[in-house]
Amino acid sequence: MSRKVIIIGAVAAGPKAACRLKRLQPDWHILMLDQDSLISYGGCGIPYYVSGDVSDESELRSTSFHMVRDKRFFEDAKGVEVRTRTRALAIDRNQKEVRVQYLDTGQEEDLRYDTLLLATGAQPFELPIPGAQLDGVFTISDLHKAIEIRKRIAAGKVSRAVVIGGGAIGIEMAEALTDLWGIETSLVELEPRLLPGAVDSHFAAMLKQHLEEKDVRVFTGESALSMIDNGSGNVAGVQTNMRSLEADLVIMAVGVRPSSELARAAGLDVTSWGAIKVNQRLQTSDPNIYAAGDCIATTSLVTRRETYAPLGSLANRQGRIAADNIAGHPAVFKGVCNSFIMKAFDRCIGATGISYEAALFEGFDADYALTSPSDRAHFFPGQAVVILQLVFDRKSRRILGLQAFGNMNDSISARVDAAAALIAEGGTIEDFGTLEMAYAPPFAAAIDSINAAAYVAENMCDNRLRRVHLNHFLRWVDNMACEPNWVVVDLRHPKEAEPYIERFGAAHWMSLPYEQMRNIHEQLPTDKNCILVCNAGTRSYEVQVFLDAIGKKNTQVLCGGLNVISRMGVSWYGGKEA
Repeated sequence: MSRKVIIIGAVAAGPKAACRLKRLQPDWHILMLDQDSLISYGGCGIPYYVSGDVSDESELRSTSFHMVRDKRFFEDAKGVEVRTRTRALAIDRNQKEVRVQYLDTGQEEDLRYDTLLLATGAQPFELPIPGAQLDGVFTISDLHKAIEIRKRIAAGKVSRAVVIGGGAIGIEMAEALTDLWGIETSLVELEPRLLPGAVDSHFAAMLKQHLEEKDVRVFTGESALSMIDNGSGNVAGVQTNMRSLEADLVIMAVGVRPSSELARAAGLDVTSWGAIKVNQRLQTSDPNIYAAGDCIATTSLVTRRETYAPLGSLANRQGRIAADNIAGHPAVFKGVCNSFIMKAFDRCIGATGISYEAALFEGFDADYALTSPSDRAHFFPGQAVVILQLVFDRKSRRILGLQAFGNMNDSISARVDAAAALIAEGGTIEDFGTLEMAYAPPFAAAIDSINAAAYVAENMCDNRLRRVHLNHFLRWVDNMACEPNWVVVDLRHPKEAEPYIERFGAAHWMSLPYEQMRNIHEQLPTDKNCILVCNAGTRSYEVQVFLDAIGKKNTQVLCGGLNVISRMGVSWYGGKEA
């Protein structure tokens, strides 16, 4: 029996659901509505269109075989009816009707449905500050605004820009403006760090350092108070609580919120923060109405709490699962690990699960293993250091999250993806330690970096490794009087240690080379807490094991070593990246 399915929203989840439904139920009538004229585009590619990496906006709307996904494409190639410039005004659940308005004529109509899918997406937050409506102030809300931004840049109308918001989109936009266009760009973030809530402070610091190396001015812990008017209704800059920043272009990238007004007005269950509630089949509180994409709340597979994950990749998977259930093929969407990855000039940062700070907040007996191995075999040309961190629960030994920072290549994505799969299934330290990863020297080390991080976590959990927290160590270096009985024992070559002995004095920083330790351990102070330091932390752990065996247990390891410190932009580190 033929049925009519109406889908409201035609960017990611909507088109995926429509095409899947038509394949599963070819005789059904599928109608897709959207208030915009441009549909089914890759919104996550907007920064790369603005930068010029994607040469034309039509590429964001094209299939892999170079057909533009417009109204005609869906109707002719997919058999899906599409009405663009059509706004859904209200849902009558009793009559199973949607009232719509055709924006070009103002005409309204009631459309009947058997099943309804809400794929209404999300809306960007707009800062409620003076001047937010000035010409030249943009949010990244749709492709039209991206086209206008690119048009102004290409016409030479932008020489200075301010991006407000240090999340992924804000950082990607700052890179887009700086890298290929050479625009003097400032990035302003209200929180004390970039990517707030997504990564721990040391990862945010590494990212900030690299952005500044690439001439992006980064101001964290600052609030945008107003836009500066040039006197003609155009933006001339941004006033923060600490400075004035000149700008011809301002981009507000301060997050998004679910577009759930239609659902709320129809009496569907919505979270306190505005996302549509769904079950694992993506049904709303009305069994005839489904929802998918950036408008819904989902479940964290780590905390089991409601969470929000507005990503095009998830929206597409949810669209398919919603379609399966509508068509009578049971399928479930279990939840998310909140995985993300992003490019920042020559570097890449990614994470999955939850951060160490979030784990503590959630009440886990949390700790983290911080490592800095090579991203492939150490002898292979082009190998580079990757910073990897596993967050784990000491009681259950369950892995709660992974964060990674390194060169812009495949090494980060491979480890984040592998970790996400294990974390989703409740993977433990032992699961990560025995995880099989594809090996060849151009791609990985024989002991993969994800296995090595698990070994560190195992040693910590089993109390074989005593470490000093990175932030505690950094605070001590800034004020050594706070821990007067500490001393750094530098296990690297004496010439590498020499500048720090000169800077801090032999009472605070001493050189005892790793390969000589078994013969010179008597020189180790017995009345101080000895912080063992090397490049990666591996030699430090081996020395700690040896010293423990001979009864000298006054040591702590700086896990990750100076490989981490060198990437954080700390004022006292004078060398190149270790």
